[in-house]
Amino acid sequence: MRKFTLSLLCILAFAGSTYAQSPKFLIKAGLNIASLTNDPTASPRPGINLGVGTEVFINDKFSIQPELLYSAQGARFDFDYPVGWGYVNTGGTIRLNYINVPIMAKYYITEGFSIQAGPQVGFLVKAEQEVNSLNQTITSDVSQVINSVDFGLNLGAGYKLTSGLFFDARYNFGLTSVNKNGRLNGVDVKFDTSSKNGVFQLSVGYQF
Repeated sequence: MRKFTLSLLCILAFAGSTYAQSPKFLIKAGLNIASLTNDPTASPRPGINLGVGTEVFINDKFSIQPELLYSAQGARFDFDYPVGWGYVNTGGTIRLNYINVPIMAKYYITEGFSIQAGPQVGFLVKAEQEVNSLNQTITSDVSQVINSVDFGLNLGAGYKLTSGLFFDARYNFGLTSVNKNGRLNGVDVKFDTSSKNGVFQLSVGYQF
């Protein structure tokens, strides 16, 4: 927690140094459609995103928007699970939940409509693997084999009404592997060291 707090303060301080005007505050919440790249057995896992942020205009077209978001990510999967006599085809879910800190640069093409891009750092808060096999559900904490910090790049667009209500669509491209070594206590974790986060986010919020 201490490392997380220090890292967050450094990021927000850097973002704040670019501010030319007093920030406007915002709250937002929405839907994640998340998966893991480089794994043909992975399929999307729905989740939520919610958090707060600020937007500061450098001029009438350009602004900087740092955010602090809780994001439920991961993937669903289907694969062959090892049992005593061989393998059983089964499925399950990887739950990777983060506190993400994106810093978005926004350019307003027209009044209210913006395109957005910016880096993101994520801090892992939960990592579980759930396997459904032979009428049983086995849930394991796999946080020991998941990298605790995740870096990514966001691209998206948004539309803001004069009332302060806004809508965002964003895709996060993971840049770093989520998995350290692929095994925990001799049990395979269901994705390899080349897998990265890929998250499509839809959100609605209010700026004041």
